[in-house]
Amino acid sequence: MPNGETTTGQSELRTRQQATLARLDTFSRVTDTAIRIPFTRIRLGLDPIIGLLPVVGDLIGLVLSLYVLLEAHRAGAGKRIKAHMVKNMLIETFGGMVPVVGDAFDIVYKANTRNTRLLREYLEQELNPEPQPRFPWRQLVFLAVLIAILTGLIAPLILG
Repeated sequence: MPNGETTTGQSELRTRQQATLARLDTFSRVTDTAIRIPFTRIRLGLDPIIGLLPVVGDLIGLVLSLYVLLEAHRAGAGKRIKAHMVKNMLIETFGGMVPVVGDAFDIVYKANTRNTRLLREYLEQELNPEPQPRFPWRQLVFLAVLIAILTGLIAPLILG
């Protein structure tokens, strides 16, 4: 096991991480996609509704989005993942502040959903790391045999 963790420890870690992701899925749904606009495929949540309040609404949305970042930190996400999350949060915040189009941008961008997906991908990669590639013995043996055969065929032609 990586880092000397036991199977039980891995199981408990997986359970905690799944619980974290379930909480974040609920949070993202409420803030980004809880309400479907009738006769469209467009979904929005509390974040774009709160964002209708000029500037203050977008700042409240930013504060709410910090919850996803906090959960990512608790789950042990790396600096790169958290930096990417902060970037998503700032894009949504400042994009939402743009007059006229900002509210539509809030509906489309969905930073909390993006950040939850980032954390999910990170945790899945951590829990299921790619196996180390095996050394290509078969290809190496095949190549050695092929070189030996070609040398055996070409050497008499050259040497004469």
